[in-house]
Amino acid sequence: MDPVPLDISLPRLDGREVLRRIRLRRPDVPVLMLTARDDTRNKVDALDAGADDYLTRPFVFEELLARVRALTRRSDQVECALIQTDGLTIDLLSRHAWRGDERIELSSREFALLEYFMRHGGQVLSRQQILSAIWHYDFEPASNVVDVYVRHLRNKVDLPEGPSLIQTVRGAGYRFNPVANA
Repeated sequence: MDPVPLDISLPRLDGREVLRRIRLRRPDVPVLMLTARDDTRNKVDALDAGADDYLTRPFVFEELLARVRALTRRSDQVECALIQTDGLTIDLLSRHAWRGDERIELSSREFALLEYFMRHGGQVLSRQQILSAIWHYDFEPASNVVDVYVRHLRNKVDLPEGPSLIQTVRGAGYRFNPVANA
């Protein structure tokens, strides 16, 4: 798949808005930002918004070609960068999530939690396992941080008329179970 070159400064629409629209419709297409804006804030914002690479003008043509080749190689690996189940998709490269065609806004912790659940579908995961994997610390019996984040995640990923993808297993933890919703 050929990369899309995109400038931040466009005449009618901001390049980041164009990038957002590209990501909504084609999350797998590689996007290379080519722009004169060389400050760190613009680079970070564009990469956080889903750009795959960022090159400032003026640039050496050979470097542009090398970056296009690298993006093309990576785009061949996109399938392994997507995790999909029950109409829910997460892109590990851009760190975005979708329910069908609708993008779901997730914090970095919510994304990490959803990725962990999706990688361990059908398994019962204890709060201690989740805390260790996502927050990197041991379980404190009084902590409800996992419960709070699971509730936030359910509100964002579950369909209003359907059962939750994340089931509570009393006394044990949680299970991501999209098969139950089929």
